[in-house]
Amino acid sequence: MPEAEVTLMAHNWLLYMAAFAIAFAVALLTTPFARSLAIRFHAVDFPRARGMNKEPVPRMGGLAIVLGFMCSVLLLTPFVEGLRTLPFIGFLVGAVIIVAVGMLDDVYELGPKFKFAVQILVGIIVVVTGTKIDFIMWPMWQYIKPFSSVITVIWIVGLINAVNLIDGLDGLAAGVTSIASICLMVLCIVSGSELAVVLTATLAGSCLGFLPRNFSPAEVYMGDTGSTFLGYVLAVCSCMGVFKSYAILSIVLAVLAMALPICDTLFAMIRRAVNHKPIMMADRGHLHHRLVDAGYSNKQAVIILYGLSAVSAVIAVLIAIQDIRATLIVFFFFIVLLLMLFVYRKRT
Repeated sequence: MPEAEVTLMAHNWLLYMAAFAIAFAVALLTTPFARSLAIRFHAVDFPRARGMNKEPVPRMGGLAIVLGFMCSVLLLTPFVEGLRTLPFIGFLVGAVIIVAVGMLDDVYELGPKFKFAVQILVGIIVVVTGTKIDFIMWPMWQYIKPFSSVITVIWIVGLINAVNLIDGLDGLAAGVTSIASICLMVLCIVSGSELAVVLTATLAGSCLGFLPRNFSPAEVYMGDTGSTFLGYVLAVCSCMGVFKSYAILSIVLAVLAMALPICDTLFAMIRRAVNHKPIMMADRGHLHHRLVDAGYSNKQAVIILYGLSAVSAVIAVLIAIQDIRATLIVFFFFIVLLLMLFVYRKRT
């Protein structure tokens, strides 16, 4: 029996489906609560020059994503050994800090330097508690190993900001993260990392549960509460699964799985450096802004970017997988995603 087939059969598929379903249901049901809470605390995004909304929209809805994720993980703790380890505790502590700062930012609009410092602190917590990028099969690993902790912190901080930067159109960050997390889930299934599979399945479920009220026209935004949390979970999950199993291909697969936020962030940094502007200065040069400025509607631009993300994710999976069953699993999840997006698109 092929090794990939043995790996697939060894997984607890019911556990993964439960993780997805619980997160989806909780996020779906708690989104109105998160919206009401945002209004109560005046966490509202008012129309502005570089924004896309023409009416005030509550912006702390990402709390529903967090609640969906946390409820699913806590309910499944007795069934997943990896949820009772020091690395997961470190991940959880970092998540709580990221969410707390995100909520404060949605209400008070904190300064970028403070948020950046907190993100570095969170990355250090993850590393100290035992999660880091591991290139042990790389030919030059003995030279890279002393810098693995620094590389991990940079990766976590980078992805947190990457997802935050693409959160500029209704439903964009939630949809792209859903695609990326499903891709990472499949890669982690093949690598055998059960904890990473549970976390990515949970993240996909919570994002898709939030998406109905976030897709255009959005009733609520996720705000920094949601976008920074999504980037953080994607970063740590890739460290737990992808980077530990695919040797020199790992960086290629991880970048392909999350290509849109990573590439958009890199282009933004280059653009601002060329124009002699601060790296963290906001502008309207992001890909989603360019599509809207080119004449596409909010929905059209988002669907185009979903398509790009899906294509890059499929490429990553096809590179890593040489088994028909796993390929069919990917196809099934993407069909479900497309059907859900079609339903959301028709929502009035």
